[in-house]
Amino acid sequence: MINATELEILLVEDNPADCELTIRALRRRNLANRVTVAMDGAQALDFLFGRGDYEGRSPDTHPRLILLDLKLPKVDGLEVLRAIKADEQMRSIPVVVLTSSREERDIVESYRLGVNSYIVKPVDFDKFMEAVTEVGLYWLLLNEPPR
Repeated sequence: MINATELEILLVEDNPADCELTIRALRRRNLANRVTVAMDGAQALDFLFGRGDYEGRSPDTHPRLILLDLKLPKVDGLEVLRAIKADEQMRSIPVVVLTSSREERDIVESYRLGVNSYIVKPVDFDKFMEAVTEVGLYWLLLNEPPR
């Protein structure tokens, strides 16, 4: 497991192929050296709140960026987003939904809950790689978060 002080990105994605593509895109710009992957919503919440398998991990150390799929097993992405944005310490973490859902209700609900950006995963390989790269560059290098 990665040392929490080094954590840059929490990738919450249940599809191994999408996980690999996302990490590959981030690696192209040297942004993937500090990525933790949660394969479902429950694992993501356990990681963020220092519960279950992550008990003992300080919940005070947060990722700089969360890439969140919506269609997840156990706990869906909207519930994960709701928990993040309801927590005083975590609500300022940028959350980018990266999903295949174009459903208007998912988009509206994500923004209502406080998502920072909503991106529909491009089907084209090159466009997917480009989208992930741009997200990583913006949120990790250009964006100035509160301290």
